[in-house]
Amino acid sequence: MLGGSLRLKLRPGCENQKGSRMRKQYYFRPSNRGVLAWDVDRLVQLSSNLPRKNIPLTEIRELDEVWSGDDEPSTWRTMLEHLKLIDGADLSFPIILSSSGAVMDGMHRVAKAAWQGRTEIEAVQFEEDPEPDHVGRGPRDLPY
Repeated sequence: MLGGSLRLKLRPGCENQKGSRMRKQYYFRPSNRGVLAWDVDRLVQLSSNLPRKNIPLTEIRELDEVWSGDDEPSTWRTMLEHLKLIDGADLSFPIILSSSGAVMDGMHRVAKAAWQGRTEIEAVQFEEDPEPDHVGRGPRDLPY
């Protein structure tokens, strides 16, 4: 795992403001302490009062990185699943950036904005990253 990534699963009974089912999500980052994992629900809560800003899509480095995770096969079926998520992404919610500019939440929104030909996307950014929720636990080790 070279950069950060998300692992997604549907959470039964959880809905967003528009009535769509939410997915349990984690943001992962490798470190010398082992894999670091942040619960995206907590990131949303912690970033809710951060100032919103528009950032150029050209600054989103993940757009030029491999899109599938290490444990996710790059099949047509998985690509189609991601296309559905991109299509349903709600651009009214800002993406969440780490202090270094890595996308901690919102890559499907970034992909949708790029597909629509937009040049910017609304974001919030941590000045200092919060402590991870899990250390040394990868995607297969966490509850979904």
